Amino acid sequence: MGLDSHLQKLDSGSENDLQAFDEAAGKPARATTASMQSLLAHYFESQAFDNRHFEPNTVHALSDPQSETRAIKSEDLIETLHVSEAAFVPLTPVAQPPQPQPQSESPPHSPSSLIAQADWSPSARELIDSLMKETERLNAQVEQLTLQLQAAQGQADNDVLTPTLNRRAFLREVHRCMADCRRYGEEACLIFLDMDGFKSINDSYGHAAGDAALIYVAETLNNSVREGDSVGRMGGDEFAILLRHADLKSSRIKAMKLEAELMMGTFEHAGLYLKAGGSFGVRAYAAQASAEAWVSEADAAMFLAKKASR
Repeated sequence: MGLDSHLQKLDSGSENDLQAFDEAAGKPARATTASMQSLLAHYFESQAFDNRHFEPNTVHALSDPQSETRAIKSEDLIETLHVSEAAFVPLTPVAQPPQPQPQSESPPHSPSSLIAQADWSPSARELIDSLMKETERLNAQVEQLTLQLQAAQGQADNDVLTPTLNRRAFLREVHRCMADCRRYGEEACLIFLDMDGFKSINDSYGHAAGDAALIYVAETLNNSVREGDSVGRMGGDEFAILLRHADLKSSRIKAMKLEAELMMGTFEHAGLYLKAGGSFGVRAYAAQASAEAWVSEADAAMFLAKKASR
């Protein structure tokens, strides 16, 4: 298609036609329809065309969608377009605003790392470093004191002589066991032991022999109970055993075995092998009013058993 044919399509005023015109003229498209129409209007003002005559070598151009058609020579139009070519700049795509990038979750920062990244003055940084070191020292001291406190609490629960709980700690375990029995319907029993012949051991061999007898009995009781059971020294030559998840029958059998083991066993003191027996009483949990009341009932059962054996 020739150039004149392309020019004849300019009366449509469409952007596609203007682009086709540029392509026919060997020029890249540089303007939109609005800019082309503005150029045509400028040309009409500078060239006094006669709207009443149309020469053969003319094309129809629409200077404005609402204005009348004017006669334009194709040569003049091409010349004007080429002369005004420098006034146009190539259209470039409108820059898109930067899209926000998805924020990845940054790993948590410790206070020390945040302080290290901050722009502090030398004096402020020196003060902060000093405070952080002091904080670390105090934290280490707190940890050490906590361990010492736990060790002290453990020692406070233990009997001063035998490897058993003291009376206070044992009663605490009994109280906890009673709470579990009430809540879950569990069974439990207490065995109360009073040593036989303890006074004669002290009188005959001295208090050191009596201490050895107490340790022997405590070790025998500890070696015979399950994990979760508790053994405590209630005072003097009296001991108690808390058997969890145990009924009265099995607990009585347990007490009989312990009594027999003590009677057959011996402990060594100053090259001598001595005996230390005991009397046992058993009492099952029966919703007693308190831990002390339950222990007292087991003590009473032991007293009856001791009296019956004499």
